[in-house]
Amino acid sequence: MLFAFSVAPAGLGDDSVGEIVAEAVRVVRESGLPHETTSMFTTIEADTWDEAMAVVKKAVEAVQARAPRVSLVLKADIRPAHNSGQLTAKVERVEQALRGAADG
Repeated sequence: MLFAFSVAPAGLGDDSVGEIVAEAVRVVRESGLPHETTSMFTTIEADTWDEAMAVVKKAVEAVQARAPRVSLVLKADIRPAHNSGQLTAKVERVEQALRGAADG
């Protein structure tokens, strides 16, 4: 299962939130789950719903400890027959399709 989420502090009166968002990313890295962080989202790969939600909850709590308000956006790809390796496999399938289009 893949879970893409963005957690951000709000109500601070400051546009720079990188230091606080880093606390959420630290939680993800310490979880040991396969993950990828981009400019807008962090995606984690987990075997179970509960495993993923525990990490998301801790990430939110890390931001909440430093901000009066927290925004969370969450998107999930729940595909029980494909529990591992999808973090990279999905991207590789797109890359293969692009290479095939370039050859044609």
